[in-house]
Amino acid sequence: MKYSKYAPMVARYGVSFVFLVFGIWQIVNPQSWLGYLPNFAFGLGMNPLTLLILNGIFDFVIGLSLVTGIFLRFFSFLGIIHLLGIEIFLGFNDVLIRDIAIMIVLFSVFLNGKDKWRFKKK
Repeated sequence: MKYSKYAPMVARYGVSFVFLVFGIWQIVNPQSWLGYLPNFAFGLGMNPLTLLILNGIFDFVIGLSLVTGIFLRFFSFLGIIHLLGIEIFLGFNDVLIRDIAIMIVLFSVFLNGKDKWRFKKK
């Protein structure tokens, strides 16, 4: 199994891609994400588009941490909590199943921690 050593890197980069793309997408085009906001989010006293942009920044930072390996366990834990919150309010549908799969991969990244492919100080 000479390729198994690459599994942590593939999981980390794969899930980072999801967070980076979703983050950029929410920052650039928050209108397309309005349908995913739970009803209570519209009554928070904050513009829903601003809320989505902030969420996009949060997702992007999680993705950046996953790509670089910097504060990996901290941000993967935050990502897991973030996805749990989404899953609680989303209800049962295809997006929920996708998010559970993403959360499972993120949990494996959390368990693995730092790998040899992260950015390191010299």
